[in-house]
Amino acid sequence: MNSREQVELALEKFERIDRTGYTLNSVLAVREEALADADAYDKAGNDLPLKGQPILIKDNIEAVGLPATAGSLALADTPVQSDSPLVARLKEAGAIIVGATNLSEWANIRSTKSTSGWSGFGGLTANPWIHAHSAGGSSSGSGAAVAAGLVAMAVGSETDGSIICPASVNGCVGIKPTVGSVPRDQMIPISGSQDSPGPMTQTVADAALLLEVMTGQSGFVDALDQGAGIRIGVVKNWLTSNEKTNALFQAAVDAIAKAGITVVDIDIPTPKDQVGDDEYDVLKHELHSDLGAYLSKRPGAKVKSLAQVVAFNLQHRDTEMQYFKQEIFDEALQIGGRGPKYQMKRDRNLNWANMTLAKALADVDVLLGCTYSPAWVSKLGSGDDYAGASWITTAPSIAGAPIGAVPMGLVDGLPVGLGVVAARNNEVALVRAMAAIESALGLGILTPTFTK
Repeated sequence: MNSREQVELALEKFERIDRTGYTLNSVLAVREEALADADAYDKAGNDLPLKGQPILIKDNIEAVGLPATAGSLALADTPVQSDSPLVARLKEAGAIIVGATNLSEWANIRSTKSTSGWSGFGGLTANPWIHAHSAGGSSSGSGAAVAAGLVAMAVGSETDGSIICPASVNGCVGIKPTVGSVPRDQMIPISGSQDSPGPMTQTVADAALLLEVMTGQSGFVDALDQGAGIRIGVVKNWLTSNEKTNALFQAAVDAIAKAGITVVDIDIPTPKDQVGDDEYDVLKHELHSDLGAYLSKRPGAKVKSLAQVVAFNLQHRDTEMQYFKQEIFDEALQIGGRGPKYQMKRDRNLNWANMTLAKALADVDVLLGCTYSPAWVSKLGSGDDYAGASWITTAPSIAGAPIGAVPMGLVDGLPVGLGVVAARNNEVALVRAMAAIESALGLGILTPTFTK
C-alpha cells in the first residue's frame, strides 16, 4: 500500500474500533493534515526509512495540529506553534503523524488514586483484550492502539514503567531507551533524570527501526540478526505475585534456553524501602522544577507553573477532580525544586541503581525478568493495582538505562510481558536479546479478542 492507503486504513480503524464499535478510546485527537502529508509523500516518490507509515504519538509531545495536553484540560485550547525536534525527526524519516494518543493524565504523577488510561481531556482508554481491564499507564493509548492494530507504530514515554506497563498488559513491544538518547524538547516533563520517549510497536523489528529514527543512531536494525552468543541473566526475584504469570515466565526461560541462548541465573537483592522513597521524592523535586520550566515557555498556556495547574484543577474540580485529587502535586509544591536535599537523595538513589546494574550485568549482556501481572479491572477513583508487578523497572529507571518488553503469552485471557534490561547506551544488546527472545517464543503478533 502507498502512504495514502495506509493512512486511510488507520483512520477507518480509528472510527470503527476506537471511537465506535469496541470504543477503545486510545486516540485522543486526529491530525487533519495526515492525508495531505501522505499524498505529498507519495508524490515525492521518496524511499525514506518509515516509508509514509501512519504513526501515533503520546499527547505529551508537541506536534503542530495536535493538542499536546498531557491529558489535562489546563492545556486545552493551547495550539502547538511548532513541531518538537522528535516529531520533526519522525517526519524527516517519512512518518505520517496521524494523531495523538490518550494517556494517564500528567503521566500518572498527579495522585496515588489516579486510574491509568484516564485523563480529563481524553477520558478512559480500554484494554483491547477485555474492555473493562486497564490499558496500563501512562502510555496507555499508545500501547492499546498498537496492540489493537490501529497502527503498527506509536511513540510513548516513560519515567518509571510507563512504556513497559502498557506494552506488557496490552500485548505489544515497547522500549524505553537510554535517558537523553532521544530529544525531549517540547515534551511535557516529569523528570529530567528519568523521562524518555520510546517506541511502541507490534514487533521487535519495527521497534528497532523506530528507535534508529528517534535516536538518530544506526546499528539497531542490524542487531536483529545478531543474537548468536548472547548471554541472558535471569533475575530470580524479578517475579510477580501472580503464580500463572511466573509459571509462564519459567516456561519462556526454558524455551529461550532450548533455542540455544545462554541463560544464567542472577541474584539481585530486593531494594530497601529507602530506594523507593528516594525515587519518589526525587521525582517530586524534579516535577516542581521541570514542569514549571516547560509551562513558562509554552506559547499561549493558561498555566505557567505547577502552582497554577493546582489552582486550575481546584477551579475545575467537577471535571478534573471528579475521580481523584492531586496530592502528589500538592506534595511537590511543598517539597520544592532541586536543592541540597534533592541532590542527596538523587545521589544515593543513583549510586544504588548503578551499583546494582553493574554487578548484575558483569557477566551477561542483558537481564531478564517478569514485568506485570495481567491487567486489572479499571475502577475510576480507586487507583491501580500494581501490587502484582515485579520491581524490574526500578533500577533502570533511576539509572537511565534502557529497558524493553516483549509479549510472553496470555494469562486468563490477558497478555503479560517479559522485561529485558541492558546497560546505558547499549541498545544494541537490548535489541539483540529482544529479537532472539521473540524468535525463541514464536508468538508472532498477538491478536486481541476485543471482549466486552
